[in-house]
Amino acid sequence: MLEGELLEQRVIVWKKDNFSELEESGFGKVIENRLELDLIEALYLLEKDKIKVYKKEGKKKKFIHFKELLEYGSASQKDFHPIFVVYRDLRERGFLPKTGLKFGCSLRCYDRGVKLKKGPKAPHEQTKWVIHVIPEEFTCSFAELSRAVRLAQNIRTNMLWAVVDREDDITFYEVKRITP
Repeated sequence: MLEGELLEQRVIVWKKDNFSELEESGFGKVIENRLELDLIEALYLLEKDKIKVYKKEGKKKKFIHFKELLEYGSASQKDFHPIFVVYRDLRERGFLPKTGLKFGCSLRCYDRGVKLKKGPKAPHEQTKWVIHVIPEEFTCSFAELSRAVRLAQNIRTNMLWAVVDREDDITFYEVKRITP
């Protein structure tokens, strides 16, 4: 089983551990001799028993359990738990979700079967959705909603709002701008 080292907001799988299967499945980002996983990805893989996550304490490895990593992520990232719930749901439906920070949203998602690649992409390889994950008690202004929809349209994708309730049930809403 692969091992990943928790370093701040990432979990690092080193090249010597041969992370090619994770990379091919769309997890993380390869940088030099390592695969960098976002905390959401690492938590998902930990839940599925695909990796073990550890934190170095001196020269020893202290392995972290699912609940500990969930608490760590929740303490360091706003809405970490609901984002994880949506990430897991999308992964289990066969989609490829990734973090959406560079798009100003919680997640971006690619269609089933898409392999991430650099450079020009065919239309089906583009981002399918940008997703704002929100708890059910969330409120926002129409101006904020409008900005999110315009951003999605500017990058030629669709906007989803994923509302996560207290029981971790998700309701997806697609919001579009219609011009008469």
